[in-house]
This record gives sequence, structure tokens and C-alpha cells, in this order.
Amino acid sequence: MKWIDTKHRVPISSWCETVEDDALGQAVNLTKLPFVYHHVALMADCHSGYGMPIGGVIACLDTVVPNAVGVDIGCGMCAVRTTLGSRAFGAREVRRALNRFRKRIPAGFDHHARPQSWDGFHRAPDLAVVRRELDSARRQLGTLGGGNHFIELQKDDAGRVWLMVHSGSRNFGYRIAREYHRAALSCCEKHRISLPDRDLAYLPLDQQIARDYLAAMTFALDFAYENRRLMKAQCMDVLAGIAACDFDNEVNIHHNFASREKHFGREVVVHRKGATCAREGQKGIIPGSMGARSYIVRGLGNPDSFMSCSHGAGRVMGRNEANRRLSRAEVRDMLGGVVLQSWPRDRHGKVDLSEAPQAYKDIDAVIAAQRDLVEVLYRLEPLGVMKG
Repeated sequence: MKWIDTKHRVPISSWCETVEDDALGQAVNLTKLPFVYHHVALMADCHSGYGMPIGGVIACLDTVVPNAVGVDIGCGMCAVRTTLGSRAFGAREVRRALNRFRKRIPAGFDHHARPQSWDGFHRAPDLAVVRRELDSARRQLGTLGGGNHFIELQKDDAGRVWLMVHSGSRNFGYRIAREYHRAALSCCEKHRISLPDRDLAYLPLDQQIARDYLAAMTFALDFAYENRRLMKAQCMDVLAGIAACDFDNEVNIHHNFASREKHFGREVVVHRKGATCAREGQKGIIPGSMGARSYIVRGLGNPDSFMSCSHGAGRVMGRNEANRRLSRAEVRDMLGGVVLQSWPRDRHGKVDLSEAPQAYKDIDAVIAAQRDLVEVLYRLEPLGVMKG
């Protein structure tokens, strides 16, 4: 359940019991923006980000804030249930599948050698940043990326095997985000607007540059959705090649996006940064960290969260801190019997422990904190994971 801070221009409603100081300061800065409407909502996985907390939701009047969407536009989750049983699909089959995923799907900083086909490329908006990045985007489509992105095999309580993919719009979306954040900074500087944080620079919707951002962002969302769909299709083909199976219960959702919606009687632009839409009856995915359980959920449409919920467990250690404090042996012990396809590595080839389970909050506690936002449909235990 949430707590509410009413000391500011608009209240802060939080489903995160203890918000770290940096993230709380960022939430307070959001309340100072004159266009933020009704309240600021913090999800149960809230932690600090650039300008706006990750796990933050705001509704804006006639304004868009690029950094309140985030640099990985359209980052999100895809999941599908198989007819495979986890007893028959054991550790050997899991490792075989993960190794085949790796051969088919570029991960980390790798891209496809050849451009990938997608009808959506013909619908690309005629904007400078999109035109510049389109050739590169054709090679990024259907690639996993690094950081917290993953492909995972899991089992539900009935023993059915699930496939889950976490990825976004790759460098293509990052370039769009960076371009329009710079444009927002220039806009605010031109009009001598004082900002509580430069990372909260914004664009009024009555300006063409704001509408251009929304067009580019929407295209990046479509790209991210197709990116996950293509990887899922490759993985489904691999699984069906190892053991004959069918698939159902597919979900494909974003957790970094802005959307025109109506809340508390006003037309607004809802920004969900590290938050998932949870309209009544809408299926969603709330993953745990590497080696921790994940959840398939259904939204309850709670208006107090702008019909949103958390997008994951939320960090308790920064990336550098995790690599400094943790050892490979500690992480391996925490993973238990989960098959790790290979240790993730940074751009210098060094083992990266920043995605270790110890670096994240307890996913069960995060789920419990938002029982008024979602209901759990399936609890998924990890069998094996592929990281970028």
C-alpha cells in the first residue's frame, strides 16, 4: 500500500516503502514542474535515474519531458508459455536452448551483419535523427543488448516452461532520446526557464519539436516491440526444434514511454519511466533480477497510480557498487541451480556482476507492496538465463 507526502505543490504517492534519498529528491523536483498534474506516483521498485526516478509516473498538461521517458525508449518485456513440462525439459535441454539462442541472437554490443527486414521501416517519420540512424537500426533489430536485458527460460507452479525476453529500442532509441533532450534544454534556455534539474528539460506540445519527439518516440516504441517479437520468434523456433511444443499466453509490453490518456478529468501525457501500464484487465510482466522469480500479472486499473505498476524489482546497489562488493562465487551461490549461459561481460571483456540478484530488491516484497495495482496470474521460477 502507498504512503503520501502532501508538503509540495502536488503530492507524492509512493508504493515504495523506503525511497532512497536521491530518488526522493528527484520526485520532489518533479512536483516543482508547473505542468505536472495532480500528483507524482512512485512504484514499488523506485530508485534514482536521470532527472526522474526509475519507477516514476507523472501526468503532464500539454508538455512532454524526454528524460521522463528515459534513454531506452520502449524498453519492455515479452513472454510466452510453452506446452513443455519442466521435468522433461531439464538442465541439459535448458543449456542447449540457451546456447542456440546465443548463436541466433546478437547480444551485448553485437549487431546483425546484414540489415533486417521489417515493414515498419517504411513508416519511419521523416525526422533528421531517424534518417541518420535508420541504416544502423536495420542491423540492431532482433538484438538483445546488454545491461539488464536478458532472455530467460522459466517454469510456473504447474511445471509449464515459459520464455521471457527483456529488451528495448537499442542504440536507435538512445539516439532519439539524446537528440530531443538536447532540444528540450535549448528550448528551456531560449525561454530562460529555470529548471529544478537540467535533466528535466521539457517541450511544450504547442511547439513542433515536441510533436516531432512524440512521433520519433512512437516509432521507437514500434521498433522495440518488433525487436522483442523477432527474438521471441527465434527462441520459439529453437525450443520447438529441441522438443515439439505449442505456445500460448503471449504478452509484449513497454515500460519506458509516454502516452496521451485521460486521468482525474483531464487529458494528459502520462510518462512511465521504468513503470508498466496496468489498466483493468491488462496483462503485464514484472520480472525479478537474474536468478529470481518473475510474475505475470493483470492490472486492476487503480487511478491513484495512473493505472500503472512496477516494471521489475528495482536496484539496491549501483552497477559500480555491485561489481566492487560482489564476487563471482557469491553470485553463483545465489543463482543456485539456475543455468547461466555465460557470465555477462563489460565492453572491456571483464565479468560484469552488476545484474546479480544481490543488486536488486526482493521481488516478492515488491509484488506484495502493489497488491492494489495488480493481481498475480503466474509465478515463474527461473530455469536458465542468457545475458548480453
